[in-house]
Amino acid sequence: SMSTTPASTHRIRVLIAKPGLDGHDRGAKIIARALRDAGMEVIYTGLRQTPEMIATAAAQEDVDVIGLSILSGAHNTLGPRLMDLLHEKGMDEVTVLIGGIIPEADIPALKKVGIAEIFLPGTPTQSIVDFIRSRVPSS
Repeated sequence: SMSTTPASTHRIRVLIAKPGLDGHDRGAKIIARALRDAGMEVIYTGLRQTPEMIATAAAQEDVDVIGLSILSGAHNTLGPRLMDLLHEKGMDEVTVLIGGIIPEADIPALKKVGIAEIFLPGTPTQSIVDFIRSRVPSS
């Protein structure tokens, strides 16, 4: 798609999704607001998204970053499944982050499948903003 805006004004596009069955999205909404305040474009997909829905939305929205908010303990299946789907769609450049209650012991396996970073509860939103900016050049 041709764009009339100069490349230097590319705004980082972030998809925030809540996969799984857990119904709490306060954390996801706080992150979404912080990223918007930092000048990023945020697409919030809402609750109970499947990895398939998330991958499809990420492709349609042409996002740079996917942030998953997971409190339900399903990260060990949801994370790798999403990475497989993104790979199938040729979206290997997308930075995938997980925020939530993730046991330390599970983090290495998630990193191994290509998830860029895991943010545990209490992480300052500025740390997430800084991490995204370090991964995604905005120009």
